[in-house]
Amino acid sequence: MKIIFAGTPVFAACALESLIEAGHEIVCVLTQPDRPAGRGMKMVASAVKLRALKYEMTLLQPQTFKSPVLHSQLEGFNADVMVVAAYGLILPKVVLNIPRYGCLNIHASLLPRWRGAAPIHRAIQVGDRETGITIMQMDAGLDTGALLLTRPIPIAPDDTTQVLHDKLCTLGALSIKEALILLQQGKLVAIVQDEALACYAPKIKKAEAEIDWRLDADRISQVVRAFNPSPGAYTQIQGNVLKIWQVKVIGGDSGQPGEIVAIGRNGITVACGRGSIILETVQKAGGRKLNAAEFLTGYTLQPGDCFNSLSPR
Repeated sequence: MKIIFAGTPVFAACALESLIEAGHEIVCVLTQPDRPAGRGMKMVASAVKLRALKYEMTLLQPQTFKSPVLHSQLEGFNADVMVVAAYGLILPKVVLNIPRYGCLNIHASLLPRWRGAAPIHRAIQVGDRETGITIMQMDAGLDTGALLLTRPIPIAPDDTTQVLHDKLCTLGALSIKEALILLQQGKLVAIVQDEALACYAPKIKKAEAEIDWRLDADRISQVVRAFNPSPGAYTQIQGNVLKIWQVKVIGGDSGQPGEIVAIGRNGITVACGRGSIILETVQKAGGRKLNAAEFLTGYTLQPGDCFNSLSPR
């Protein structure tokens, strides 16, 4: 099929690579403009742009889709379909209607659950046991289009956002190839989303990753996994910010929320609102990630010390 592909991060680049390997003709690649990133704030190309350059594909990086000239340019590709994955720009109705079969979106949740920007984070944060990939027929709404294909995947108890992202990256690439085969065969069936089941996954804010020790241990573990690798769950002790990358939930709550109740070779045991957690991997501001034993060689903590919040609750 003749495909216009629109996407930006690694999640999208996996799908683009899959479509290339499947033998589809990628007539144009759309990705967001280069952005400043890193400590030096140098301009950085997206993962999709790098993939398009590798294969010497026609590449466009529009700031918006308001230009009639851009609309005409897209029409000129005579595409059968546009495949969209984590693009990050709103496509107006005039663009959605350009390809013969419209625009298909690869979304990292089982819609209508977790519409929006951060479906992987939110699924882990609230303790969902399942997520998946949805191939959706795009309309003018935010992830509101008809469902064409869904493929579920379990969320493992130790999945971080990074780990689950990588699983969904692979599943998304497989799912769009399957969907396009069914589309060519006329076997894709559109199912209208049930609005009563819809929920929204807003963009992640750094403040959300601050640990509230009054929460249950299970919930704190979910927060740690949801915000790994970015922005990283964090707390404060002795005036220092500490990022927490890996924890283990255990029973017992013999202490005030945030109080260190034990220190051992396996980690730092902290009381929560209900239950306790063992901090296994941590990182002091400006330092590197360390297991708890390594961290304690250069940082003195003892039972009775308390972690606390940087901001009032």
